[in-house]
Amino acid sequence: MTVHLIIAAVIVILTIVALIKRYETRMVLIASGLAMGLLCLSPQIPLANMMKNMTNASLILAICSSLGFAAVIAITRCDVHFVALAVKPLGKLGFFLLPFCMLMASCVAVAIPSAAGCAAALGPTMIPLMVRAGFKPAIAGAAILGSIIPSALSPGSSHNVWVAKISNMEVMDLIVQFAPGILTLCALNIIMVTLMIFVFKDYKKRSVNDSDAVFEVASDSRGELPEHPNFLYALGPIVPIVLLMLGATCVPFLKMSVAEAMIYGTIYTLVITRSDPAKVTKEFFGGMGKGYANIMGIIIAAGCFVGGLKALGAIDALIAALKNSKEIASYAANFGPFIMGVLTGSGDAAGHAFNQAVTPYAAEFGMRVPNLGVVAALSGALGRMCSPIAGATLVIAGMIKASPLEVSKRMAIPMIVNVILLGFIFEL
Repeated sequence: MTVHLIIAAVIVILTIVALIKRYETRMVLIASGLAMGLLCLSPQIPLANMMKNMTNASLILAICSSLGFAAVIAITRCDVHFVALAVKPLGKLGFFLLPFCMLMASCVAVAIPSAAGCAAALGPTMIPLMVRAGFKPAIAGAAILGSIIPSALSPGSSHNVWVAKISNMEVMDLIVQFAPGILTLCALNIIMVTLMIFVFKDYKKRSVNDSDAVFEVASDSRGELPEHPNFLYALGPIVPIVLLMLGATCVPFLKMSVAEAMIYGTIYTLVITRSDPAKVTKEFFGGMGKGYANIMGIIIAAGCFVGGLKALGAIDALIAALKNSKEIASYAANFGPFIMGVLTGSGDAAGHAFNQAVTPYAAEFGMRVPNLGVVAALSGALGRMCSPIAGATLVIAGMIKASPLEVSKRMAIPMIVNVILLGFIFEL
């Protein structure tokens, strides 16, 4: 092992430690990338990689327009009506309430792909509903977290946009291709989280007179769902998704870019809610700015980190090692981002770092770029879902007033099984 590779290994370890200690993710990745570049006297390599991602038009259009639309949906409360409409059919289903809640939450996750946002929207309604039915708060919270896998079907997902770009595919073509596998993973996850009820003895049927059946979660005003949800409002969050899916499948004349679909969705929301156009416009552009800062920021910072690894020769050494063994590459994609997601609570940083450093070279070690990219992105997401320090886990733990470990330990077995199955489901 050369001196440069030793330096790369040390800095990668220090980067992981800094992320575990919850230092700002973008700062850590940029600092690590620049440090590697400076140590080999080539700081221009990580900087060039960083600047390249800063001005990537396809990423900016898709991600920023999606976050702009999400801001409009939030300010008009269309997301709240959507959640209210989704949970309304759930009644006294007894033991089957938990998997039904997960199924409904999975549908919501496609329209609200943010893990923490989805938890905040669903938790205040679904957790008390499950607790009143006899489920312990910890498994009710785990059920919400375990329902976020379908967010991988969102056309605004930064991972989908990136993997589609390096695969030379349209985002919707990528989603349509991998939707069966993602839905299979979702179904298996619902089954496994439901089985955790028996492992942790988390269900006991209660009578209506049971004094323990009253349960309230800690939440803000966004957790207050309307008693009579407006159907037209509830359609708002899914208008772009429906347009994109129809255009990519059975109605070709509707084929459009993600950004176009988000703008049509914004116009629909503005008209149907009769909101102040000035306020909606301001929120849309504010959301776009946050999308660039928070989501594009991770991609840009990961680019700098990967550029530092390239400058030290670590990427070339890794690719050379992976060329000699497809199995090693498969294990790296399956478990690398997962472990990082568990340790750091961020699936985005782990997934983007892998997909920028390794996935573009998939063909060189006998694998397909889109398959490897999707597996790496999902692996990081699964790790985040069972991490006790992930944002969504902390949101849920705050709602049920319990330790995050109580929630994450119920997620551990399902997520480990899922990550083992990833390579088989997506044919690595």
